[in-house]
Amino acid sequence: MAIMTEAPAERVAELNSAMQSSTATRTCCPFCGVGCGVIAIPAGKAEISISGDPAHPANYGQLCRKGLALGDTLGLSARLLHPMRRAEDGQFARVSWDSALDDVVNGFASIIDRHGPDAVAFYLSGQLLTEDYYVANKLMKGFIGSANVDTNSRLCMASAVAGHKRAFGADTVPGCYEDFDLAELVVLVGSNAAWCHPVLYQRIRARKSTNAKLVIVDPRRTATADGADLFLPIAPGTDQALFSGLLVHLALHDVLDTDYIARHTTGFDAVLADAKKSVPTIEATAQATGLARRDVAAFFALFAATPRVVTAFSQGVNQSGQGTDKVNAILNCHLATGRIGKPGAAPFSLTGQTNAMGGREVGGLANMLAAHMGFESENIERVQRFWRAPRMAVREGLKAVQMLQAVASGQIKALWIAGSNPAASLPEADRIREALRKLELLVISDNNQSTDTITSGAHILLPALAWGEKSGSVTNSERVISRQRAFLKAPGETRPDWGIFAEFGRRMGFDGFDYASAAEVFREHAHLSCFENNGKRDFDIGALADLSDAGYDTLAPTQWPARADETSGSRRFFAQGGFFTPDRKARFILPAPALGLCVSEAFPLRLNTGRSRDQWHTMTRTGLSARLARDVAEPVMDVCPEDGVDAGLVDGGFARVTTACGSCILRVRMTDRQTRGHLFVPIHWTDETASDARVGALVATWLDPVSGQPDLKTTPAKIKPVTFALQGLLLARAARYYVSRSLVDACGGRARGRLSSRGGRGFDCLA
Repeated sequence: MAIMTEAPAERVAELNSAMQSSTATRTCCPFCGVGCGVIAIPAGKAEISISGDPAHPANYGQLCRKGLALGDTLGLSARLLHPMRRAEDGQFARVSWDSALDDVVNGFASIIDRHGPDAVAFYLSGQLLTEDYYVANKLMKGFIGSANVDTNSRLCMASAVAGHKRAFGADTVPGCYEDFDLAELVVLVGSNAAWCHPVLYQRIRARKSTNAKLVIVDPRRTATADGADLFLPIAPGTDQALFSGLLVHLALHDVLDTDYIARHTTGFDAVLADAKKSVPTIEATAQATGLARRDVAAFFALFAATPRVVTAFSQGVNQSGQGTDKVNAILNCHLATGRIGKPGAAPFSLTGQTNAMGGREVGGLANMLAAHMGFESENIERVQRFWRAPRMAVREGLKAVQMLQAVASGQIKALWIAGSNPAASLPEADRIREALRKLELLVISDNNQSTDTITSGAHILLPALAWGEKSGSVTNSERVISRQRAFLKAPGETRPDWGIFAEFGRRMGFDGFDYASAAEVFREHAHLSCFENNGKRDFDIGALADLSDAGYDTLAPTQWPARADETSGSRRFFAQGGFFTPDRKARFILPAPALGLCVSEAFPLRLNTGRSRDQWHTMTRTGLSARLARDVAEPVMDVCPEDGVDAGLVDGGFARVTTACGSCILRVRMTDRQTRGHLFVPIHWTDETASDARVGALVATWLDPVSGQPDLKTTPAKIKPVTFALQGLLLARAARYYVSRSLVDACGGRARGRLSSRGGRGFDCLA
């Protein structure tokens, strides 16, 4: 195993100084998959000082803007602090935990008795801790008897999981962050790392300053592209054509590692033959991808000439109707050159959320069992024996979008949502909201009093601990397990998510849920990882299975595998083969030809959704920080000047964006960073923060057939100008806002609220 404790010598004094106070707490940032270490220190009246942990190997003391603003997000004004039940008038009233859990238990039990276990489901979140995920997964798959447990991580990295499993036999990220320090070429595909993984991006920039090269493949000229040696503005949906063309080029120029291919892989000849038919030349690749020939040639030559290459990919690849094929096209090039598992050479998936990896480890996805096991018969039997599970799920469950479609059809009648806001974030979000209202029982465990999902018909609200109050573990993009520690007292009647699920299990009459602490849950999780493993599975943290409570409390960042019989292990996988397929060989995967949602005369543009620099998901946390609101303070749309002029838009004005699924009104930003024919809209605003900016309601449901991940990047759309007779600014402290009757009357009854640029609330009146 690799215990990650070393810090640069110049950081040690800084660390010692920061930790002199006995009240300092070493924890982990809750945002992106970089998984930065954080030191939290009380700094006076109701304030917490936040700084980067100099000893944490993910960030060595650095933090991004969102991380530095964590102290702004700890207030209780918007918190759910007590169990609540919805009354007949639609209002929520406070109830006791006993009463709330009785309702949940009775509701689930009744529905299971009448309709079977597949009539209920859990929808989880990459914001949960590994211990939370583990108990929920065990509860649903081992004791309720259904695999209908999925997570919002399905929206950010499911295609990477599927690609890894198809090629490697397991969901294994073969490299580590150190590879970015050692690479001579870094290729970022569909990744605006400067905004979405900023601390890791600074590491890449530092390496670039030593003459390493940086190539960006992205339809948008993002902030990340500004620092590139070569920017490839690829046509959406054509990544597999680019990397298939690269594979052909590598073969033609004898850059293949033929020994590695022969000893450690299968299927290469068929994949290469197909690539030669579809993209036989640089010219053909350029035509297929919409790129200039000279740029394709420059990229291919650079990749071929540089042994130490890291190709990192993120949401721009994964959030696609063919995301899995794109991932495998990238993996094919690294397998063909043997550039995998070696210092400075690896394909690398950048996960979106702080614990998306931890959720994968415990089976948080509907198509996985715990400890990276799939639904093969021997795995089902093994997990059932370990859990002593009475009603083990025997087949995969419904993935996120399919799950909500089953809610709409009436197949699923009870749903428990933990730490997520699918009524805002899933595709066709208006239909999701309508579906949730059909449920016999909608249970939500959350930190927040009100979200788009809560107002979509929730029956029971269960108050969960938030960051700063909860204690457990998370796993970042390089397989490093870190402790997230509490430094605040639990407010109100809030409880840890694992504790809520465990209490539910006990009340359902299930054995095996008498956990006394997060440490106890973690130990069981670690024991399962090494149970009948013997090196057959990639995920193994058996070395941590017998941690004492004190050892768990002080656990240093630790990278897996951490096998019980090893005092040290490799930080990387697959340099010498050893894949997790039956024959221990990797599979070359033939990617399907590029497809896509077609534009038309009615919807001539493509809508691409993503993140703004300083906000996170649906702003339930970052929306509380005034300083984070300064960057982009209201719902916006980026459009290239030519498209804007053609549509009659004005820079700084307003436009209605419409798709076949819905529409919203956004502030217009004309920018040459946008490619003609494409719009970009941040995802963050909801009905809680704006009146007409729910971007999820615009996105069409087009799913990757392998991963079930929705395409959030290419929905056909149209735009038209909107004008207002009056605009104003309302400054308010409350999270919710209202427009007075006098203003409504003045605007002819058509007032429209929006988030203001000063952190207040604004209104616009339709002309």
